[in-house]
Amino acid sequence: MGNSYTGHLQSTRFEEVLHNSIEASLRSNTVVPRPVFTQLYLEAEQRPYSHDGRGDEDEDEEDGSDSNSPPIPYQMRPPPDGSCTTDGFCQAGKDLRLSSMATESLEVPPGFLLVGAKSPSMPDHILVCAVDQRFLPDECGRNALLDSRMRHAVCNAAAGPEEQSGHGSTDLLPNSGHTALNTINHADLNTHLHISEGSPPLTNGSHVPGPQQPPAQPGIVANGPGRPTAIGSMANSGPPKKRHKGWSPESSAPTEVTPRPAPNSTTNGTKSADSGASGCLSMGSSPPLAPGESVTVPDRLLYTCGLRPVIFKGHGTLPHLCGNLGDVLVSGLLQKCYLNSQNLPRVYEQYGTAPIQPISTEMLILLTVYYLVQLAPDQAPLMEDLEQIFMRSWRESHLTEIRQYQQTHAQIAPPLPCLAQPLTPSQLPWLAKLATSSCGEGVLVLDTAPSLAEALEETFHRLVDGRLSQTNYVVIICMNRSQEIESCVVVTGKHQTRALAESLLSPSDCVREIVHELSSGMAAELGSYFSSLGPDGDVEALLEQASPGNNAQYSSIEPTGDSPKAKCAEYYVEWHEIRPIQLAVARKLLSHVCAIADSSTQNLDLGSFDKVEFLICVPPSEVTFHQVVLHLWNSGLLRELGLDQDCLSVKEAEQYVVKLNQSAVGKINSLIQKSKMNPYTLFILVHDHAHWDISSGQCSGGDSSLGLVDSLLNCRQIRDAPNILTLHVTSFPFTLQTQYTRISPYNEIHWPSGFNNDVDLYHEKTKYFGVSELLETTRSGSGLPLLRYDSSFESMAAALEERFPKLHSAVIRTHVLIQHYSLALMVTAGGQALQALQKHISVETLEMVQCLLNTSQRCPSRHGHMLLLRIPSPALAAFAHQRLCHVRNRLGLHKQFEVILGDPCSALTVGKHFLDQLRVWLKILDPDWAPLTYLELEALPCILILTGMDPLGESLPRSLKYCDLRVISCWSLQRTTLEQELGLAAYLLKTKQDVQHGPHARCDLSESDPEKLSSTDNEDEEVVVDVNNELPKLGNQASPAGSQHPQSDWTPLDPDKQPNQRRQSKSTSSGSSSTRASPLRQSCSWARNLSRPPVVLLPKAVYDLITTVDSSGLPKSTSFLPHSAVEWVSSFRPLLSKMMTCTEQSLYYRQWTVPKPHHMDSSNRAEGRTDNFHPRKLLLSGPPQVGKTGAYLQFLGILSRMLIRLMEVDIYDEEDINCNCEKDLVRYHQPIALWPNTDTVQGMPFDYTIHDPKYEDISTVYSPDFTPNSNDGNSRRQEDVYLHRRTARIKLSKYAAYNTYHHCEQCHQYMGFNPQYQSTLHAFTFSHLLLGEEIQLYFIIPKSKEHHFSFSQSGGQLESMRLPLTSDWNPDAIKSPIFTPTTGRHEHGLFNLYHAMEGAAHLHILVIKEYEMAVYKKYWPNHIMLVLPTIFNGAGIGAAHFLIKELSYHNLELERSRRVEHGSRPQDVWPFIILADDSCVMWNSVDVDPKSGTAGTERNVSLKQVLQHMESSPNITQYGLCGMRKWSSRGGGAGQQKDPFSRGHLHDFLLLNVDLTQNVQYNQNRFTCDDVDFNLRAHSAGLLICRFNNFSVMKKQIAIGGYGTFIIKTKMTDVPTTIQPTQYICAPDSKHLFLATPAQLLLEKYLQHTSHRLFPLSAQNYSHPVLSVDCYLNLGPEVTVCFVSSRPHSINFSTTGLLFSGLLLYFCDSFVTPGFLKKFQFLKGATLCVICPNRSSLRQTVVRLELEEEWRFRLSDEFQTANAKEDQPLFFLTGKHI
Repeated sequence: MGNSYTGHLQSTRFEEVLHNSIEASLRSNTVVPRPVFTQLYLEAEQRPYSHDGRGDEDEDEEDGSDSNSPPIPYQMRPPPDGSCTTDGFCQAGKDLRLSSMATESLEVPPGFLLVGAKSPSMPDHILVCAVDQRFLPDECGRNALLDSRMRHAVCNAAAGPEEQSGHGSTDLLPNSGHTALNTINHADLNTHLHISEGSPPLTNGSHVPGPQQPPAQPGIVANGPGRPTAIGSMANSGPPKKRHKGWSPESSAPTEVTPRPAPNSTTNGTKSADSGASGCLSMGSSPPLAPGESVTVPDRLLYTCGLRPVIFKGHGTLPHLCGNLGDVLVSGLLQKCYLNSQNLPRVYEQYGTAPIQPISTEMLILLTVYYLVQLAPDQAPLMEDLEQIFMRSWRESHLTEIRQYQQTHAQIAPPLPCLAQPLTPSQLPWLAKLATSSCGEGVLVLDTAPSLAEALEETFHRLVDGRLSQTNYVVIICMNRSQEIESCVVVTGKHQTRALAESLLSPSDCVREIVHELSSGMAAELGSYFSSLGPDGDVEALLEQASPGNNAQYSSIEPTGDSPKAKCAEYYVEWHEIRPIQLAVARKLLSHVCAIADSSTQNLDLGSFDKVEFLICVPPSEVTFHQVVLHLWNSGLLRELGLDQDCLSVKEAEQYVVKLNQSAVGKINSLIQKSKMNPYTLFILVHDHAHWDISSGQCSGGDSSLGLVDSLLNCRQIRDAPNILTLHVTSFPFTLQTQYTRISPYNEIHWPSGFNNDVDLYHEKTKYFGVSELLETTRSGSGLPLLRYDSSFESMAAALEERFPKLHSAVIRTHVLIQHYSLALMVTAGGQALQALQKHISVETLEMVQCLLNTSQRCPSRHGHMLLLRIPSPALAAFAHQRLCHVRNRLGLHKQFEVILGDPCSALTVGKHFLDQLRVWLKILDPDWAPLTYLELEALPCILILTGMDPLGESLPRSLKYCDLRVISCWSLQRTTLEQELGLAAYLLKTKQDVQHGPHARCDLSESDPEKLSSTDNEDEEVVVDVNNELPKLGNQASPAGSQHPQSDWTPLDPDKQPNQRRQSKSTSSGSSSTRASPLRQSCSWARNLSRPPVVLLPKAVYDLITTVDSSGLPKSTSFLPHSAVEWVSSFRPLLSKMMTCTEQSLYYRQWTVPKPHHMDSSNRAEGRTDNFHPRKLLLSGPPQVGKTGAYLQFLGILSRMLIRLMEVDIYDEEDINCNCEKDLVRYHQPIALWPNTDTVQGMPFDYTIHDPKYEDISTVYSPDFTPNSNDGNSRRQEDVYLHRRTARIKLSKYAAYNTYHHCEQCHQYMGFNPQYQSTLHAFTFSHLLLGEEIQLYFIIPKSKEHHFSFSQSGGQLESMRLPLTSDWNPDAIKSPIFTPTTGRHEHGLFNLYHAMEGAAHLHILVIKEYEMAVYKKYWPNHIMLVLPTIFNGAGIGAAHFLIKELSYHNLELERSRRVEHGSRPQDVWPFIILADDSCVMWNSVDVDPKSGTAGTERNVSLKQVLQHMESSPNITQYGLCGMRKWSSRGGGAGQQKDPFSRGHLHDFLLLNVDLTQNVQYNQNRFTCDDVDFNLRAHSAGLLICRFNNFSVMKKQIAIGGYGTFIIKTKMTDVPTTIQPTQYICAPDSKHLFLATPAQLLLEKYLQHTSHRLFPLSAQNYSHPVLSVDCYLNLGPEVTVCFVSSRPHSINFSTTGLLFSGLLLYFCDSFVTPGFLKKFQFLKGATLCVICPNRSSLRQTVVRLELEEEWRFRLSDEFQTANAKEDQPLFFLTGKHI
């Protein structure tokens, strides 16, 4: 054994704290040392440390301001004898060895005493220690300098593991130099040792190994040899800021842990019966009470003692109380706290490992005693603090195991052997008494009674005898018959019992209690007490003396504000200005609504709604109701939603706002009925102030007002209605964020921060100043903070609370407050005679009253400030209102300021004089107008007494200057309760600076600089520049503070001689300037105050709570229970972090809180749904008064606009081009003809001219019947046409085609978003001569669509697509298969034809490219898809049309064969297919007047009607193509007479006869104009083409995807680059930049952009077109093309006498011969262009057609497209006509 101290101590946080505490005790006779427990548990949290354990603050060796440094006074005192003289830890230790005790005389240092302790369990051994006698108790057991923590450490050290083993260090105490320990034989100590008989015995330990194991001892857990840690916990411990020499920089900061209980005391979470060593007993384990074991509460206990004691149940069963039960309160909060701490380890049992021991019963009681000891005399115990202490203590004691659980669960190491010995029941009382020795009589431990009943009896006797007058807590500890510990705590302090008793009252009970006290006369004695001021006289007499009749000085004063000439130029109101941040929040709300609609859950079908209606639910507050109505009326929302016809006044707008009382039942039911009758209307139910009533409708009991919100807004009708969306709006969302919440975390919208790193993100004119900013002013250290408490008021209230113990503190504090205000009014207005009354008033009250009266006198219009007086009790508020009005009227101040009672149950009442003022200020002419909201009291000098147990969302005007919260409840310790009271002071500061005032104008608080906030508490004494003043600058010289006061004649107090002298010298911010007051400047104090937040006065208890910062850096109040209706899941929870976002905070509460049974969400999980979230509930949260009402009103507006926008699409609205009016006048059919006549159509001339406006930029097709308009200059480029095509916004009809964003119940099955809709892939092979090989296509066929196909019976191979017969007729079916080629539009393509077809059966096939197969299948799982071969991935629209047509003809042949087998004729199979563009959205029909033949209105019809009408045309199979015109707002107007049918070009939507067009193919190589080319060739083949002019198709503008999107890029890079059209071609065999673009596309684009140079004679020359044989190619808008067919028997118009300016030969086949070309005449110099797939065919064509006879060629006239050889470029040759 021996001391292992070698001059190098490895200190811990405990050592440092303990050393400082001892030194402070030794060196100071006046300074009370702060307990070690306080420093370890409660104050260490407030010190931020870096990750390495060191303090974040500067390492200032001389900084004496550190919280852990000794106080300054004792630095001048000499140290006592025998103490350490070197800065650091103690060096006076000395070894005590067993061998020297018997032979040598032991030299005990002066001032030390050898102390021995015996243990009955080990009678042969004794513990010996040399201890400074000042650290020992005196004969009475008191007055030890060493407090309980040191003694506990001594006990721990006495039984440390090193002693038991006989090895290792004995340096177990922090001050080991003072105390040397040893264990010696009992027989050797009789002459050497003084045995302390008065101390409880300490169990001894053996210093040598032996068979006898010592009992469990409380030990200090050693982190290493000789490294003890003490009871307590710290989030971050580290070296002291003031460095001690003994501290080792290398030592890591240890974390203190508590003594650990035995690891095997629990098994599977159940307490074992033999775990007596650890004391882990279940609650209520004591045996049943013996008969008659009850405690009688003494009579008149409250009267005798002046308090009502509170008994906290602890361990065991509390005995039965009888007798005067009304004077005793019993609480189970502490017992619940104990129980929660026992449940802590269950958090880790989910990993399936061996359970960790909970905290022992002994340690729980000991920690409770420690906590009670460190409480301040005016501080009440908080269970939240105690729970955190238990949690940290347990966590630190099991730190090793916890860290193991946080590692990989698959390989968990076995727990380390416990290094600590548990605390035994026999040691607990002694250690508890040690703990209380340093606090005097504040905490008393009773441990001698055999039962709780006797201990309680003794406690009551002591109370009655007055022996507990200085005791705040009595801790009772006893052992029951089963040797189990029982405990309870009796609170006996007057302040503490009152606080606890009032905290146990519910708000409704509190109201009833106050009303009872006022009505029963209990408060009469208090009133009579305040009626007299002692030597200063009677209040009423003094009030009479100060009345205007007896005060000549005051009676002559009349407010000058009545003069109509006096006007303030600075007054303006901005109630309804929409701020950018509100618009941003509204858009966030909208995006969340869209996210719900876009999800695959089908919970909201925005596309089906065409309008928005809403109902706003507010709490039952008259002011809040009218406030929301006023915002609604001024927002313009009613006009935007088209509801203004029904709302012609503000009064009528009230129908959209409802108070949540019984009157709301009818309105909610009406909304539900309207939602059922109007399925296409989206109803928004806004629940404002959503945290107000969260009671369950099932638990409301007899109170009909409670649970109303739940029964109305959470009813099944609203929950299941698909068109009702509920928006909850609140400043305190914590009540709705529990484990059982109905609102998804994804549906929460949190108010964003307006600033990021001091950067204004939204360019606001205002800056929000809320609770966090108020708290920041308390830490700025510059001047008085905006948030403070009134010490004078608190001391007076505390004294009266002791004097009147039966009265509620709210009654007492309200009387004190009203007395202060009454006397302050008398002092301010009563002249010098009443100045002596100032000593009865607090400085803060006097300042507020003087500001209220003085400031309005400086404004010509008498603008002033509002003083908010918050009195929650309505009865007390009525008393305060009556009293203040009485005093004001007696003083003649009834025209100086108004006193307004703000009761939520009644409307505002304002005097006539002030009503007239408000009407003048607000320019209101209505003589019956009266303010309905507090906002309308802007600039009115008034005292507003706001009552109601909770604020209900009332907004206060910007003229609010003081917020007096001194009488709010101090003991309603829930986060919501505290923060909503503080939220009354939330404020929007003006930040816009007036540039004309120059740089010195920056002295106001617009920037919210914390260093400047002190200047806002008393503006009358500040040196400021009024940034809103329009007067010219008066110079920049500064004047002394306070000189700005205009000396009003009537003000009796000289501002420079006011009692508030401590604020007269207050400096202002830098750059401020002012001048001495003069008649020129009578500034408006109200206008200056717009940039300053209000001053807030709080009760001291509340102030201490919210200004105390916990270890997370947040105010302590944030760790409180969010609301009384919820509870924590477990005490084992982390604290909220300062770095948490609002979303993370929401997830925190969702994880750690559950609703109580009376919470409306408590039944949510019990309803059996796997998803507890309501899909149509949203939660908007934001700070109080930040502008949430304006945000959700904006949201309603933009939601309505979006729905209208969703119901509208941009339709191409363009007039036909190249119109010929004379030709249009020719009539071939009767106007009323329903169907075309084949003979008539056959006789109609074909209109070669293209009229579709989308082809405005292509080459005109020559027609001998058409004469172009000379004014129609085709100078627009294609890009301009594309960007500037005219559109019209048209509302979608019920027959529209939709994209994938449309969801509704009707087409839900049609869309097939269900796993049951599985698709199969089927191959389909056919051959075609043009392709030269077999083509294999793939069909993706959903199971639900397989009936449209026939499959082989053997292998299930796809054989054909079923086609109906021509004679078939089904009114609910369409015969023609619909093919829609598409690319890049899997989301935006209009493939949902369910509504367009009116639900009729139809076959719709999407034709897609192979690489897009997966994405189209994902978005359209129930659609049939035809997948083009891989070689067509880069092909254009021509390839899709070619394959569709050829596949359809091949399928027609297969179906004919199949039908013949069943007895049908081949010609009876329906031969038509529909080729539809993917942007066709709606179809229209023109009604023709049967009498006049004029066109009527054009109405929207379904596609089903159109197709069935066309398919039922007579002789329909004789037509090759049928189609309809493109819609135009001017094309089919009423009153026009046009032929119902025409013969010309068809586009976009075709009914194609694949049988008749068998020999006319689409050109599979084409990218553009393939429909024009096909129309010309089909007509030349003699096919009938008919356009139904009474039908029109609307095409939606879709800017994404489509076959018109071309990307031209080089082969060197995949990035599209700007390449000129001239680079699309090059000379053969040249070194040119090759392009990774199909050759055909390069050719078409080259010809489109450069043909006016290629065919120079053709430019702008319609009469000499370019002859194009067998094809149409776009040569640009300046060139006219004349199409001719070389086929025999083809139809061509006569070209006799027509001179052509060029010849275009594209892929000539054998039908083009030299003789055919010689029929045509060309201009001299005309251009020839021959295009072939390769150079050899190009030369062969020139030779075969004998072109060299009439055309001259040059070697330089041969070109190719800019493709590499492997990409098969196209070649062309140009020449000139000879």
